Amino acid sequence: MEKILSDLLMCDGISGYEKNIAKIMTKALMKACDSIEIDNFGNVIGKLGKGKKKLMLVAHMDEVGMVVKHISEKGFIYFIKIGGISDLVLLGKIVKIINKNGECITGIIGTKPPHLMDTEESKKLIRYSNMFIDIGLYSKDDVLKVVDIGDQIIFEPNAGILNDNIYYGKAADNRVGCYAMIKVMENLVKSKDINAEIYACATAQEEVGLKGGKTSSFSIDPDFALIIDTTVTGDTPEIDEKISALKLGKGVAITIVEASGRGTIVPEKVRKLMFDVAHENMIPYQIDIIDGGMTDGATINMSRKGILTGILSIPTRYIHAPTSVFSIKDVNSAVDLATKIIYKAVGENCEF
Repeated sequence: MEKILSDLLMCDGISGYEKNIAKIMTKALMKACDSIEIDNFGNVIGKLGKGKKKLMLVAHMDEVGMVVKHISEKGFIYFIKIGGISDLVLLGKIVKIINKNGECITGIIGTKPPHLMDTEESKKLIRYSNMFIDIGLYSKDDVLKVVDIGDQIIFEPNAGILNDNIYYGKAADNRVGCYAMIKVMENLVKSKDINAEIYACATAQEEVGLKGGKTSSFSIDPDFALIIDTTVTGDTPEIDEKISALKLGKGVAITIVEASGRGTIVPEKVRKLMFDVAHENMIPYQIDIIDGGMTDGATINMSRKGILTGILSIPTRYIHAPTSVFSIKDVNSAVDLATKIIYKAVGENCEF
């Protein structure tokens, strides 16, 4: 696994706490951009080139996680969730609490053991509000020496290769998209043929309301925005192909409709551009129409007078869980397709 991809997967940065992941993105994008800034909202925005057209490449850098809410007198830590996390994936997991000094405090998510539950309790789904984090200390005073209310909590960092092209890692949603965006910008900086302003935006707080995409697109006001994010696959047990036919290793997904239309409905001329480029360059792709979930594209598409927006999604298993699984082949096809879409979009013959 390439080091920058591993660094992205391992780094902390839940929504609203993106400082450390922003540092990684800033350093990486500096190599391929003429200028770079972190705006008031926390978005990292790199700019490359000059020209009449403005294109915006977007990948959100925040991850789902938790925040410390309460510390009991016996030293147990209660939390709230940040972003969409199923309670089913929490129990028994190792987490890291990032304190104000940047130290990582290890904890275990626990709850009342089933051996001590009555019959009715044992039948119910345990909600996160009935869980707590154990960091091995015995009192509130001891815990407060290393943890504060409001500290961010992430799943235990991990990254690696399962087999051949199948990779895994924490926060694949959307650190693999961030990695792809970095690679696209590295491709573009080598070209002398791009007569346009290209903005690379690592957005903040996507997981809690698509916020960074809204603020950054309003500021940039691009002619065209291309989102790189992840999407759920249907190639695991218990998922009918009618729900999702996406598979690992079969190519990047070109998203047409998000959240049954509550999210982005990609405009016809943008869909045509993406499909034409994929066919012309023989880039493997899949088509994604999803009932639930949306990307920064949903707010960017509606920014100002409306921004033409396309979405490329990297198929990923176990999104919003402690560890996700993805194919580096799909990531590479996303990089290839995004690069060539931008080349075509900045051309004189492109209508936007």
